[in-house]
Amino acid sequence: MNAGSFVLNILILGVPFSVALLLAALGETINQRAGIFNLGCEGIMAMGAFVAFLPPFFLAGTPLAGSANLIGLALAIGVGALLGVLFALVVVTFRAPQGIAGIGLQMLGWGAAGTLFRHYVGGVTGVPGIQPVPVPGLSRIPILGKVLFNHNPLVYIAFLLVPVFWYLLFKTPWGLKVRAVGTYPRAADSLGIRVSRVRYQALALGGAMAGLAGAYLSLAQAKMFADDLIAGRGFIAVALVYFGRWNPVGVMGGALLFSLAQALQLSIQVAGINFPYEFAVMLPYVLVIVVLALVRKAKMVGPTELGKPFDREQRI
Repeated sequence: MNAGSFVLNILILGVPFSVALLLAALGETINQRAGIFNLGCEGIMAMGAFVAFLPPFFLAGTPLAGSANLIGLALAIGVGALLGVLFALVVVTFRAPQGIAGIGLQMLGWGAAGTLFRHYVGGVTGVPGIQPVPVPGLSRIPILGKVLFNHNPLVYIAFLLVPVFWYLLFKTPWGLKVRAVGTYPRAADSLGIRVSRVRYQALALGGAMAGLAGAYLSLAQAKMFADDLIAGRGFIAVALVYFGRWNPVGVMGGALLFSLAQALQLSIQVAGINFPYEFAVMLPYVLVIVVLALVRKAKMVGPTELGKPFDREQRI
């Protein structure tokens, strides 16, 4: 494999690898802008991946087989939103510590998905999943066509959601409310903004995005479900929000950076390059740690009340 083919292979792999991270991190951006960080993102992704896998598995060979993927995506989004509301109940209404509640949600989602999978499915089984849909005309562009326009529809949707979420956060009244309750909730409350309602809405949307991210892994990337399918991507998505400075465009850059590093380590193994396997596997995660350490030294522009519960009856 020459250098050109090696680099092209990294780019072709890196773009789809970034989608699950991007979807989950976009939802987590909304969460954190509202003042809530959700370490349970990993568990929501696991449940999303599991429930999305079920329709293609059980409906194979039936008249509904053609709609199985859409049913799976809808279930993943719905379950993700419900888990987001459950998390909101714990941390917004009951004002439990967000970090501990997030770890509990992660364990609940991961454990429930694995247990139900072993009970109803039994073992690792593949499904047809979502197939690539090349963009007519654009997919024939040299190099760029293979890198950007020869993927499944969820890849295109994920990157189109970046400007949508940017507009939602910075150009709509609801986005202003989200940023207000994450920066100075008491002032927002004094202006008539219902802080709890906005945070419930943000966590429901964030949960739905995490569920969709999990569905992408089981239906479009792996086309199967396994206990370790998420593999820490939920925690990486939380970190990418810090890396992207709570801006959807920056989050997209972070997702691509991590995924290109992941594609690099896979390409190194496939190409048979004399490089220690263990260091290749570590590379994406080490890169995230290094980048986050550098970002922490830069000026942070995040929500000032992130992680702090709001009690309107509490005296200042």
